[in-house]
Amino acid sequence: MRFGGTENYVATGDLTVAVNAAITLERPLLVKGEPGTGKTELARQVAGALGLPLVEWHVKSTTRAHQGLYEYDAVSRLRDSQLGEERVHDVANYIRKGKLWQAFEAESKVVLLIDEVDKADIEFPNDLLQELDRMEFHVYETGETVRARQRPVIIITSNNEKELPDAFLRRCFFHYIRFPEAETLRQIVEVHFPGMKERLLATALTQFYEIRETPGLKKKPSTSEMLDWLKLILAEDLAPEDLKRDPRNLLPRLHGALLKNEQDVALFERLAFLARNRG
Repeated sequence: MRFGGTENYVATGDLTVAVNAAITLERPLLVKGEPGTGKTELARQVAGALGLPLVEWHVKSTTRAHQGLYEYDAVSRLRDSQLGEERVHDVANYIRKGKLWQAFEAESKVVLLIDEVDKADIEFPNDLLQELDRMEFHVYETGETVRARQRPVIIITSNNEKELPDAFLRRCFFHYIRFPEAETLRQIVEVHFPGMKERLLATALTQFYEIRETPGLKKKPSTSEMLDWLKLILAEDLAPEDLKRDPRNLLPRLHGALLKNEQDVALFERLAFLARNRG
């Protein structure tokens, strides 16, 4: 069971090594990187390439680790008891299975995605240590122990918004997805927009990297934002000459796909103002 990338996902050599190492070690793969670099999509592509079902757990700021195991709906049980429902006598009717439970009880091996683990409370990763280590957990309301039939391939993503506990990191195989170099970015573009004209692509990529490398930029545009920008360029049927930036504000054409806040827009306008004064 080895991952080598797919026709829809350009995986660098070090990324494929990381995925296969995590599979061999049977440890969670912790993937960090800028938002928009394909961390979540990696799990979907790994599942597709290996022919495994995918179970996705998208973590929010309010998510608690226990929700990944199960939730006990005491309110519904109380209501049913007041209504005289027969099902109230079996507590199992009020247990809602979480994503870990679904992955553990699956008939075949699955890929389990725990997406954006750093969004939750700092204790969230620590609260999952035992379950991820032992591949089992106890359901106190029913007295049963849920054990994984087959150990899932676990991929955990993080946008690096907060530090993760050392005990959690020790149990993971780690990989940081660096922003792709120009040649890798060309391969990614070819996957999404095959046959794009070379001069248009070269002009767009040059301008894109110039924007990313602008000092003082609050949010650098990501791979996914670049793909959105190229899609608009193609939809508008723009030529390389059309991408020439206005010297009065230096903003790129269709800049709303690349710049996501007013501070960065103002930055380019300020740089243009300074350039005019120097001129």
